[in-house]
Amino acid sequence: MTERFDCYYCRDNLHGKKYVMKDEKHVCTKCFDKLCANTCAECRRPIGADAKELNHKNRHWHEDCFRCAKCYKPLANEPFGARDDGKIMCGTCGSREDGNRCQACYKVVMPGTQNVEYKNKVWHEECFTCFECKQPIRSQSFLNKGDDIFCGPCHEKKFAKKCFHCKQPITSGGISYQDQPWHSECFVCRTCRKGLAGTRFTSHEEHVYCVDYTFYNKLRISLCYAWFGHGTNVVNYEGHSWHEYCFNCKKCSLSLANKRFVINGEDIYCPDCAKKL
Repeated sequence: MTERFDCYYCRDNLHGKKYVMKDEKHVCTKCFDKLCANTCAECRRPIGADAKELNHKNRHWHEDCFRCAKCYKPLANEPFGARDDGKIMCGTCGSREDGNRCQACYKVVMPGTQNVEYKNKVWHEECFTCFECKQPIRSQSFLNKGDDIFCGPCHEKKFAKKCFHCKQPITSGGISYQDQPWHSECFVCRTCRKGLAGTRFTSHEEHVYCVDYTFYNKLRISLCYAWFGHGTNVVNYEGHSWHEYCFNCKKCSLSLANKRFVINGEDIYCPDCAKKL
């Protein structure tokens, strides 16, 4: 005599019939669909014994119901992600929903695409452009002014100080004289072209000159000889002549025209400075 083989719930004989093992119990398909089947998280209908079931984090779906919530692409054999709100999305849609957005076009910067990150913000590579010329920065160096980004040439053209002598931008270094910027290589003696950056120099009528001892004294005399004009006030002493406004103390620059002075070599000093020598 054959041993009985019944459904745990309805007690129908299962010999020669399809059945399901549920918690180590034999269950006929009818009872399984009615009493044991999981509910699909998408369509809310039971997932019957004949259906293919997919599971993720204690949730269940019919195979055909397991789709991207955004584009409805089937995900049974595709990578996917589960959002905090329970929605399942394919990798592409998930990146679009949760990914960083470009600061220029506000579209999502997809993973794996060329992009630029700066100050915790991100741009598509083609959107990271110079504020002035509108060209992509790409691998060039750049500078910012406030929230605006500039390529090197445009920043230099727009913001760099211009040399008082050559009128070209000063990109690095430089010096300031009488509140005017100069390239170091432009700040030279007007006569001998010697560089004056970081050295002592003198000026005359907006021109600068080195103070090499012999050269300067010869220059001083020759300049005064060359620039005497009709009606110019002149100071004469021992065969040399000066404009009245050039006849100054070498140390304190006090005008010595019509005043007492002291000669030391070829230099002229006021009495007070002469005492300190």
